[in-house]
Amino acid sequence: MVARMALVAALLATSACSSSSRTALDTMKLVGNRWKSPVLVEKLEGVTHAVMQVEGPGYRGAMVMGLVDGDRQAWYGGQGELMLLRHGLVVGTHGMAGANVDEIRIEGDNPFLHLAALGDRQATVTRRYDWRDGYRYGVVVEGHLQRRGSERVDILGNARELVHYEESLSGPGVRGSNHYWADPNTGFVWKSRQLVAPGTWVELVHLKLQGNPG
Repeated sequence: MVARMALVAALLATSACSSSSRTALDTMKLVGNRWKSPVLVEKLEGVTHAVMQVEGPGYRGAMVMGLVDGDRQAWYGGQGELMLLRHGLVVGTHGMAGANVDEIRIEGDNPFLHLAALGDRQATVTRRYDWRDGYRYGVVVEGHLQRRGSERVDILGNARELVHYEESLSGPGVRGSNHYWADPNTGFVWKSRQLVAPGTWVELVHLKLQGNPG
């Protein structure tokens, strides 16, 4: 357990000190952070980094992708907040008031790797959560993922026809559901609402992809 905590701390430190993260934080000055009104397309003009909007306890604003390590992405907020994603799923957070998790890992089959092929079948997702608060490590939470139909989701004035998936969660001290809105052809998750701590969710919306002008 101590080794795992040291590993997570090292990963956070590496991300926070990289030149990519500094570039991302500089980009935040252009994009703006902690918006109190809807985001405007004009704010993203000229921004080459991927940008997503994050809303959760104590945070509502932009995050910019500044580092890619294999299949893991590091996203940075304007005040040093950090969120780690893998295949659209939150796998760690830092500096997020009330929404911090050292690590989230999927054990066994990961249906999010082939989400577009799931169809009407139900898939089981087994995760282990590591929460420093309360020293709760290795908490096993089982999810049942199922398609809930198609929905039109507006992202910066661009209406997208996305597939809505619901994942019901059950584990020690955990009850509720994650929600994902994904591209029907690729399975890319444009919008999601994900558990990061017991009773605490964050909502993520991808506003701009890497190098995408719109």
